[in-house]
Amino acid sequence: MNAIEGYLTDLDRRLVGCRSTKDDLLSEARDGLHDAADAYREGGWPAEEAERRAVADFGGVAVVADDYQAELSMHSGVRTLWKLVLGVPAMQLSWDFARILTFGDWTKLSTPTPEWYRVATHFSHGAVFVVPAVGLIALVCARWLSRRVDGVRLARTCGYFIAGAVGVNLASVLTLVVATGFVDVSRLFLSVPCVLLMVAYVLLSVRLVVLARRSWGRCATIVA
Repeated sequence: MNAIEGYLTDLDRRLVGCRSTKDDLLSEARDGLHDAADAYREGGWPAEEAERRAVADFGGVAVVADDYQAELSMHSGVRTLWKLVLGVPAMQLSWDFARILTFGDWTKLSTPTPEWYRVATHFSHGAVFVVPAVGLIALVCARWLSRRVDGVRLARTCGYFIAGAVGVNLASVLTLVVATGFVDVSRLFLSVPCVLLMVAYVLLSVRLVVLARRSWGRCATIVA
């Protein structure tokens, strides 16, 4: 294995993230390394020495991996933020429409609604607005900070926003499900479409938690 391919293999092994984005970064690095090696060969250096010099000029693999990992983390973070901005309100709105179409007004409920349960539902419904708002703020901040801070700090900041928004969303879902179970578990099964959408919402929330944990793990990899 020549110096360039060995370098790229080591770099690939250190990076964690979306495969397509990682391939793009590695292709960019490969093109840059080969261009530099070609320049050295044109200057009269032997092929092997030209590649070694190109690799040395490109930078230590650990340093380059940190920069590339920050970019991968940001790419993943932005995708997660868009899931928060679009997915959370879409799920809530879909459930509300399904409830109206397949069940009807809340006045049809056969059991009384305690005041504390109203507080729990207000919190859960309020989170539907808070979570995408935090996601939008994070996206705007990420764009603004991208020209002012390095990739590591940018990825870490994005991770903070993701963790906060995902935490609020998960707390709202758990609050609603647990509170409803105490008051009247049948409210979780108003209709088949409502049940399916509730399951989908829970699965989305779990998926967001997994993505948030991965985001933190990648940030830890960068600063390790």
